[in-house]
Amino acid sequence: MLRVAVYGASGYTGLELLKLLARHPHAQVTAVTTRQEDTPTLEQVHPQLTGLFDLWLEQLTADEVAQRADVAFTCLPHAASAEVVKELVDRGLRVIDLSADYRLTDRAIYEHWYGVTHPDPERLTTTPYGLPELFREEIRGAKLVANPGCYPTAAILGLAPLLRAGLIETSGIVIDAKSGVSGAGRNPKQHLHFPECNENLSPYGVGTHRHMPEIDQVLSRVAGGRSGAVEVVFTPHLVPMDRGEMCTSYALPAADVTTESLNAALHAAYDNEPFISVVQTPPGTKDVAHSNRCHVYTRLVRGRVIVVSVIDNLIKGASGAAIQNFNLMHGLDETIALR
Repeated sequence: MLRVAVYGASGYTGLELLKLLARHPHAQVTAVTTRQEDTPTLEQVHPQLTGLFDLWLEQLTADEVAQRADVAFTCLPHAASAEVVKELVDRGLRVIDLSADYRLTDRAIYEHWYGVTHPDPERLTTTPYGLPELFREEIRGAKLVANPGCYPTAAILGLAPLLRAGLIETSGIVIDAKSGVSGAGRNPKQHLHFPECNENLSPYGVGTHRHMPEIDQVLSRVAGGRSGAVEVVFTPHLVPMDRGEMCTSYALPAADVTTESLNAALHAAYDNEPFISVVQTPPGTKDVAHSNRCHVYTRLVRGRVIVVSVIDNLIKGASGAAIQNFNLMHGLDETIALR
């Protein structure tokens, strides 16, 4: 039984993570933290967890957590997370970090996009990117894993097999992405209030969203340097629904590409993957809601490759992927608690 601490347990990601840990046969949650001044019980913050845990949300030092836990999930904002992660890993804990602090391998790129000095730059180039479908062997046995962002997960899973197979060009990729309101977190913000976001579809972070360099980095690695680095145009949109995420990606085809060859590449990549399905009709977000699954669809239309990928932003886009990584890090069946 692995003793588990969850940092930032009061948010939506923390809630979904605790739901999954509650049914994990090899995990026992022994500490949950908050940055809030008061220390409520988990049941007070998340009534959905009533009867599952007898724990208080606490403010704990790294030494206190190290005495209680073997593994930590850090669901904290960027920069704040790396400060905590550094102390935990130094004390021998394994950590799955759900922030953006270890996803980018280049310190200068991180500091440009996030506007802060990285507190633990030495680990940037050695921390595996926690997308098991692409980097499973790097994740196995790792001490620290960088859990991917939700938009990058959906976009990369749709595009990576086609780039790897040389079926699409590395330039000219456009990603039109949409996510439910839970993707913005639990803290109240004016544009997330019901009268503001209901019956309203709005873009945000146009040309400036911090997930863009993360997508560039992983897709460039997958493409293997073919025709230079990948630089996508990525535009996210807020959709007035609780959860769910869809990426519709457009790419230029290489020579002699057909819808059949595109689907063949996706099937070759994913037919043996437990959580990815290549579908033959365009998917919707409800097809994968409350699951760790991703559905991918593709076809060639008027000289453009279109790829549609859908996930639950809180599960496959965050907490479910974190459990998948937890399982791989500890030599367990990666599907435990996720089916």
